[in-house]
Amino acid sequence: MPASPSLRPRRVVAAITAVALACAPIFATAEPPSVSDTLPQYGAVGPPPAAPITLPQAYPQRLPDLGDVSQTDFSPAQERKLGETIVRELRASGGYINDPEVNDYLNELGHRLTAASTDVKQDFEFFGVPDQQINAFALPGGYIGVNTGLILLTQTESELASVLAHEISHVTQHHMARALSAQKDSMLMSLAGLALAILAARGSSGSSGDVAAGAMAATQALTLQHQINFTRENEYEADRLGFQRLDAAGFDVTAMATFMQRLQSAMRFVEGSVPTYLRDHPVTYERIAEAQARAYGHPYRQVVDSLDFHLVRALIRSYQGEPREAVKWFDDAIAEHKYNNAIAAQYGLVASLLRTTDFARAKRELAKLEKMTPEHPMIDAIAGHVLLESGDVDGAIDRFGSAVARYPNKMQLVYDYPDALLKAGRNADAAKFVEQQLVRFPGDGPLQLLAARAYAAQNKQMLAHRHQGEYYAWQGNLKGAVDQLEIAAKAKDGDFYQASVVDTRLKALRREVADQNKSAFGRQGLDMQGATDARLPVLTGVKH
Repeated sequence: MPASPSLRPRRVVAAITAVALACAPIFATAEPPSVSDTLPQYGAVGPPPAAPITLPQAYPQRLPDLGDVSQTDFSPAQERKLGETIVRELRASGGYINDPEVNDYLNELGHRLTAASTDVKQDFEFFGVPDQQINAFALPGGYIGVNTGLILLTQTESELASVLAHEISHVTQHHMARALSAQKDSMLMSLAGLALAILAARGSSGSSGDVAAGAMAATQALTLQHQINFTRENEYEADRLGFQRLDAAGFDVTAMATFMQRLQSAMRFVEGSVPTYLRDHPVTYERIAEAQARAYGHPYRQVVDSLDFHLVRALIRSYQGEPREAVKWFDDAIAEHKYNNAIAAQYGLVASLLRTTDFARAKRELAKLEKMTPEHPMIDAIAGHVLLESGDVDGAIDRFGSAVARYPNKMQLVYDYPDALLKAGRNADAAKFVEQQLVRFPGDGPLQLLAARAYAAQNKQMLAHRHQGEYYAWQGNLKGAVDQLEIAAKAKDGDFYQASVVDTRLKALRREVADQNKSAFGRQGLDMQGATDARLPVLTGVKH
């Protein structure tokens, strides 16, 4: 019998929805993008210990092998490529902090944790996210981002280390790949529910449309519960393994529970939406109790925070709000002795004064700072910036030059020295230094930009456009990179070797763009566990 007119739209909607979902590609099986094999290197990360640190006997080295099934759909190589693609998107959209001192520190702290056990079998890169929201996240392939808001919330280095240890465990256990496999299971559940909806729509009773709607609602509820259970399992596993890593690396093991309690307290005073970290990493009394139970019985370990931890937090704090507000904040903290570290408070004041361009007072406060502290690369860097921005370019070159000789892996100094040379008009010297550093850090974007500036100042068009293109590629702007390499290929001022390098790189970038367009990576707005919106606000202020 023909269907009544009132039921026809319901049947059509149910049928179209079923076909659309049934035909939708499953992300885990999508072809990965072809991206550069060269990854940016950050920080003065020391060499790993001669032998890996062994976890305590109470924590056996046989970690649960939970990622193998999911990796049949999503291999470690694909995870790495996807992670690099997402990081490029973060750089392109302002979600990757442009501060080498913050990134250096996070990498040093993170690699101390990864070196502390034998379950880490891949490279890691840690980076800051310029966002005052409380959040941290693990991306596929060993990329871990930490919001500046979370860094400021931590009160001890062990608390920050506990967050990194948790996120590292998400990566080592391949939770991303497992999440994608779980999404496939959820897709099957959705399709099964849609089949019921279609059968209900074909029924002859007047209530069949309600039955279809009920079937869809039930399917959505089951899928949501499946995802919640999966996320909870991952969080408990990351807590457990993160605790072991924290302990093996020599940090205060009570810090994990302490920071969870701090997060829970912060949630009580937040109006409106819950902080992002709490949505992605729900803190429950059960998780806190388990973290406390793990720490119970461990001998008391007094861990002294590094000066780097305090300086980085002070630097981030100096970026907050208007420049004069930042100066007042540090003035008040110093006057009232409300700080965790006096050196860091003085450092933050100098950094804030640079933002106000009050160079006369910045010099006076810097003199006080240098009397308070032993030699430190962050002190050398800010001293060089006081000289440079107040007009003493030669003094800045001397300060940066001597500092980078002492700390050759500190990227702030590696960038500052050639920048000062360029401001002095010593373009050839700047180009020579940058080329030497690119041998050591071939995938470093800011160095590529410095090289482009140095060669442009010498009117060397092929080299200038080639390095500008590499900088765009590092940022995630592949189209801009191709455009720059095409301009470089047309320049006639390079030798045969330079032209060959440009031609080879241009072909590789064109393939990369084609592969990215084919797989639609990087522009899909992928909904992945632990990843946040890439389009994040940039902190107010400038570096130093």
